[in-house]
Amino acid sequence: MSKVVLDASALMALLRREPGNDKVQSALAGAAISAVSFSEVLVKAAEVPKGFEAAKALLRGLQLPIIAFDEQQAELAAGLRPITRSLGLSLGDRCCLALALTRALPVMTADRGWAELQIGVNILVIC
Repeated sequence: MSKVVLDASALMALLRREPGNDKVQSALAGAAISAVSFSEVLVKAAEVPKGFEAAKALLRGLQLPIIAFDEQQAELAAGLRPITRSLGLSLGDRCCLALALTRALPVMTADRGWAELQIGVNILVIC
């Protein structure tokens, strides 16, 4: 059973060995990721030569549960737009938060701005 949802920024910090990656590493055993966040990480990785295949192999090796984006999450993500607009959250960010809301789990992110959110989700900022 998952204990935390990882945002794409948290996974990118892990893959790139950026600040906070140790916190992500320690949470992996109980972590899950939205299929949308998984796609976001692969998109970022594809921006560098051979990055897509390398990132895909690394992510598969982590054996993180990848949770499908469903209708309930879609409605929640859309409903979060007015609340998160001032912080500049993307659709992918809101999809991650929607997964956390549906599973009643905290979210781990590298995005410090998320700490200001008051939406009923515990936000764990890694750096």
